[in-house]
Amino acid sequence: MTALQILEAVILLLGIPMIVGSLFRHGVDRKMRGPVFWWISGQIFLWACFQLICVPLILLQVDFKYAAAGYNVVQALAVLAAAVLWFRNRKRASAVERIGGFDRKKSVRSALWILFWGLLIFQLVQAVRMTYRDGDDAFYVAITSITQNAQIMYRKLPYTGFGTELDARHGLAPFPVWISYLAEMTGIRAVSTAHVVVPVALIAMTYGVFYLLGGILLQEKKDVLPLFLIFTELLVLFGDYSFYTVENFMIARSRQGKAALGSIVIPVLLLLLLCLLRQLQEGGAASLKYYVLLAAANGAGCLCSTMGALLCCMLVGIAGLCGAVAYKRWKMLIPMAFCCIPNVCYAFLYLVLGS
Repeated sequence: MTALQILEAVILLLGIPMIVGSLFRHGVDRKMRGPVFWWISGQIFLWACFQLICVPLILLQVDFKYAAAGYNVVQALAVLAAAVLWFRNRKRASAVERIGGFDRKKSVRSALWILFWGLLIFQLVQAVRMTYRDGDDAFYVAITSITQNAQIMYRKLPYTGFGTELDARHGLAPFPVWISYLAEMTGIRAVSTAHVVVPVALIAMTYGVFYLLGGILLQEKKDVLPLFLIFTELLVLFGDYSFYTVENFMIARSRQGKAALGSIVIPVLLLLLLCLLRQLQEGGAASLKYYVLLAAANGAGCLCSTMGALLCCMLVGIAGLCGAVAYKRWKMLIPMAFCCIPNVCYAFLYLVLGS
């Protein structure tokens, strides 16, 4: 990989999502206004956009280049909208929004943050240095490679490379195609993108989500936030006691959509629902931006895995019912039901096309 290719990957996986995520900086929770939240929310929103663009084109058997072009247009429009909104609100926005949690006057706390960053860098390096081929790579990484090289989506057998009928069932969760998009835009080979570029970004995103969760759960004890993150890292480092643990998927199988679903999307949903319940407890109400991001998280779950359509919908539905009963806010169930429409649609398509 050249320096230019690495720069392009950073722009696609960090720069653009952070710009797009700034659209939601005043719409979810007053605590969620830092760059970490911008990055996470922006990527979730872009994943949902990719799902909405890619799946219809897969079902219509359209070539991959049109999906990539359509996604580029959506990204450009989202960045433009974020820029316009930023300049409109620049007078009200603070010059620097705190990323949070670091107090230089407290040496112990500073040492904990340094330890956290050291462990994070260690994990990122090990994820790249000790990457290995997984049995599922014969399917998922092969789809990524075929999509980039043949410019077709789910119309070749990943095990043999021969042509076949459209694999619509797996095409409903085109996370491998998103990796193909990254490879196509950066010029990095699909296998290298899946094994090197994607793990670095998604592992860092995972800790970003836990940073945000810790900020909400420990808002009255922010001094222990770095300690919370360090214990999270230790659980991940020593969590490979089974082939099917979340920790194993996060570190060793980050390139698979199931890993992104369990490590990123579902925790993001928990974060959003926690913010909602806190707002209800304080007598407030969620904004339109909040429900847009909640719907995007549901759509991102569908992109990662067909299981996401059911799991995310169940999580939102149960949390909505609990909030409505506990705080007697039954009207909130209407927008939350609309947020689950993507899941219902993709679940229906799965039943129809997968049978």
